[in-house]
Amino acid sequence: MTTTAMRQELQNYLQVAEDRKVKAIYVMMEDEIKASASDYTDEFKAELDRRVAYCMNGGQTVSAEEMEIRLQKIRKKKRK
Repeated sequence: MTTTAMRQELQNYLQVAEDRKVKAIYVMMEDEIKASASDYTDEFKAELDRRVAYCMNGGQTVSAEEMEIRLQKIRKKKRK
């Protein structure tokens, strides 16, 4: 069974499992769940919101290819 299939089966099971079983699974995994959660500061979230709004309102962006060219130029300068 693939990991993707296992994830799907677990998600399906958690939807119908008894509350006590869900709580038991959560208690076993709680530390890992909390460690994997990203805690972003309000300042960081505001900056992300500002950048998204800028792009959504027609702000200037560059393609991945253009960014790669720019990064290569910067790397070349640093090597000198």
